[in-house]
Parts: sequence; C-alpha cells; structure tokens
Amino acid sequence: MSFFNYAVSKTIMHVPSPVVHHFAKDYVAGNDLDDAVRVCRELSAKGIESTLDILGEYITKKEQALPFKQDCIDILETIHRDKLDANLSVKPSQMGLLMDYDFAFNNLRDIVARAAELNGFVRIDMEDIECNEDTIKIYRILREEFPDHVGTALQSYMRNAMDHLELLGDGPINLRLVKGIFIVTRQQAWRDPELITRNYIQLLERMFELGAYVGIATHDERLYYEAQKLIKKFGLKREQYEFQMLLGVDPELRDLIVSEGHRLRVYIPYGKQWLGYSRRRLLENPNIARAALGQMLRGTGGR
Repeated sequence: MSFFNYAVSKTIMHVPSPVVHHFAKDYVAGNDLDDAVRVCRELSAKGIESTLDILGEYITKKEQALPFKQDCIDILETIHRDKLDANLSVKPSQMGLLMDYDFAFNNLRDIVARAAELNGFVRIDMEDIECNEDTIKIYRILREEFPDHVGTALQSYMRNAMDHLELLGDGPINLRLVKGIFIVTRQQAWRDPELITRNYIQLLERMFELGAYVGIATHDERLYYEAQKLIKKFGLKREQYEFQMLLGVDPELRDLIVSEGHRLRVYIPYGKQWLGYSRRRLLENPNIARAALGQMLRGTGGR
C-alpha cells in the first residue's frame, strides 16, 4: 500500500465534508431524483443501463424510514412512467433493519410488491456485517413471492459469502457480486487483495454453475478478463448476465465493456445524504482522491 493510500485509509472518516464533496462530486448525480433521471438518460443514450439509489442509511428512528420508502416507490414509478432503462437499489438499514426486522421486512416487501406491479426490479444492497444474515433471509423470502423482481448482493471479501451462495442455491438467484468495502474484522473478512480477488472468481464461477443471473460489479480489469473467460466457458448469452460499475469510475473501461457487446449497468446514487457513501468510495479507491487532489492543485474540477 502506498503512503498516499495508507493516509486516505486512516483519515478519510475525519476529513471535513466540504473537502469530501469536492473529491466525490462526480460520483453522485445530485440532490434530487431529477438529477438521477438526467444522468440515467445520458447513459441510456450510450447504451448503458442504470440502477437508481436514494442515499441514506443506518436510520435511528422508524419514522425516518417512511420518507425513504416513499422515495423508493417514487423511483419505481418514475422508471415506469418515463420508460427508463433502470431499476432500483435499496439499503435494508434505510428501511430500519438495525432496529426492527419485521418493520424493515414489511417496508422492503411493500417496495418489491410495487416493483412487481410495475414490472420493475429491486436490488437489496448488502451492507455491513450487522445486516448480512438478515439481508439474505429477507431475500430468500421475497424471491419466493416475487422471483423476477428482486435480487441482493454478495461481497467476495466476506468469509461466509460462499456459504450464503450455497444457501441460496435452492431457488432462483439474482445477485450483484462485489468485492466489499465496509469495515469488518479479520475473522469476518479476508484482508489480502489477492484472496479477495480469487474468492470473487470462485464465487462467480459457482453462481454461473447454479444458473444465477449475476451483476458482475467491478472496476478491476483483471476481474473483467476472468469474467469474460467464465462467460465463454458457460456459453452465456448477453441477456444472462451484466457488468456493473459505479457512476464516475473508470469511464474508459465502461466504454470498452459496452463496445465489446456486454450489457453494462451504472449505479447512480443521489440525495442530500451523500457523505457516508462518498467516504466509502474514497476508501475503496484512493486513486479518486489522488485525481481530485490533482484537479484542486491545478485549479480545475469536475461537474
């Protein structure tokens, strides 16, 4: 790890929010749904699909969940009304999971039920270790009722990821596969980047063996290479998988993936509660901070 990357990892949670905003503003669409829709249309014109996400997480009062729930339903209805090539991502902690499982489950079920009515799709994000088991449990229940309209995610740095995948093997599987970024203990997750990458490849291969639809979420060119090998090995058609990337990260790789004939979906976050998301992105990829710092020193900047 370089000194710069080490410094980012140790200090990012304490950096003042205006500084984080300057670093991360190209990676959040804006404050409002209209901002996300605008970015979605820009990407769609390039043949890229989207997933929309209203930022905000780890609520501490049940009444905080209700506006977020309505935001999610508004997103689904906007996607349907405006015929956007997009779906919805939602965080269980935003729906109250860390306070009351049943309350959060009912909120998530209402959202997925509305998606099913509109022929839409909801991705239940995987958050930190406190949400891990309950998120899998909720997904298992909801996929039985709405098999074509809900999915979740697995993180390859988690030591229990393969166990969770095998647990899901008794039904339809729709998963977003990521490396993972939330802070957890060494007993819970691998720390070595090579082990995380190798586990990602093993998980992806097992997902394809189980007939899963996978959102291959990566900005790692090696993983893109390995994924292409597995796609060819299993003879998958274009509609049987997709690649996924974050807004603003490595547009050159993004355009390459599209030019080579793969489906690509870009995660579009928006909302006033952008700080926690932005800090995790900087922790995940200190090169973003390096590039933004260079822009600041040169007197330039992004959108």
